[in-house]
Amino acid sequence: MTTQAQGVYKQLSYKVQSAKGSAASGSGGQLLRRETGGFKMEKASFSANEITSHMQHTGDSYGVGKTSGSVSGLVSCGTYADFLANVTRNAFTATTALTGLSITVAAGSGSSYTLTRASGDFLAGGVKIGDVIRITAGTYTAGTKDNNLLVTGVTATVLTVLVVNGSALTAEGPIASSTITIKGKKSKPPLTGHTNLYYTFEEWNADISRSTVYTDVQCGKADISLPSTGNATISLGFMGLNRTKSGSQSLTSPTAETTTAVLNATNGYVIVGGTRVLIATSMSISVDGGLQPGEATIGSKLTTDIVKGDIKVSGSFTALYEDETIGAYFDSETPISIVVVVTDDTSADADFITFSMSKVKVFSDDADDGKKQIVKTHSFVAEINGDGSSALANDKTIITIQDSTL
Repeated sequence: MTTQAQGVYKQLSYKVQSAKGSAASGSGGQLLRRETGGFKMEKASFSANEITSHMQHTGDSYGVGKTSGSVSGLVSCGTYADFLANVTRNAFTATTALTGLSITVAAGSGSSYTLTRASGDFLAGGVKIGDVIRITAGTYTAGTKDNNLLVTGVTATVLTVLVVNGSALTAEGPIASSTITIKGKKSKPPLTGHTNLYYTFEEWNADISRSTVYTDVQCGKADISLPSTGNATISLGFMGLNRTKSGSQSLTSPTAETTTAVLNATNGYVIVGGTRVLIATSMSISVDGGLQPGEATIGSKLTTDIVKGDIKVSGSFTALYEDETIGAYFDSETPISIVVVVTDDTSADADFITFSMSKVKVFSDDADDGKKQIVKTHSFVAEINGDGSSALANDKTIITIQDSTL
């Protein structure tokens, strides 16, 4: 009996190309875990609209082709970092740890704490609002060292932080030989030097020995969703230039899928305007690179390239209606910041991903109704923070993404 392809046997793998037009092959690729994922070839068509005596349609003809794809998955650290960086047009990079510090830990306002250094400059060290940091060296009381701390304020000598898992820090210090580490790596749209990477994707149907290879692929959009109950999800949109089919695997022996834990919103942390929103019921963020097909040329069945637009960031969040704090941002048209942190569990040093937007405008303040708690919906649009810089508490960018496992 003939075998038909099944999704559980299909491997979706990818590998960065050396340049546009140079398809990747061989070893060194990466298998991609997913809920669903696939690519397709689309071709323009042109209909003949001739008048003939036989009064019958004389046919359609094929035009220029292009490829597109989509991947839907569950958010996990490290898994989709390549494509998030493709959308931001900037590789994930590490911030050098700050070593040899003398740090004093003290209680701040509300549930916040302050980390004060005896000398030196946190701003020069690259610490930004929205970063998750850890104290990784120094003789601290148990529970303070190696704890995820979300930075909500930065001056030259003082960091204001919130403890991500809600535990307490011990007021102590000054403690010498301390190290503060900005965990993992960060990616943000740069002002110059934008990356322009192309990928080769392969759908390898091992059960029927069929391969479809898509070349010159770029990720143009990432949609992240955090429901109040359930797993965090991600939807990626891709655009490419061509495809080929064969009976043999092209991206041979790809690296196995990542095994990092799926993140869910029960371990989420939403900061709006510098204050944690304890009543948020959902959050969505869309990062859109505005990709469009390039120009068609005479004599070619393929477009010449993928054209980029501005990077736009938008989204919405919902929250229980208890006061007018958030609605006031809409009424006054006041730009605010939004930071979202999602961890893989509640441990002090849990792995995490953050999305930090330092200049956001709220564009709706809508309430629902019914025999239930009233929920308000607030849509938002981020923009480049023109007041940011490498020497200030915020970068001059539209969004920063931090992944602790990179």
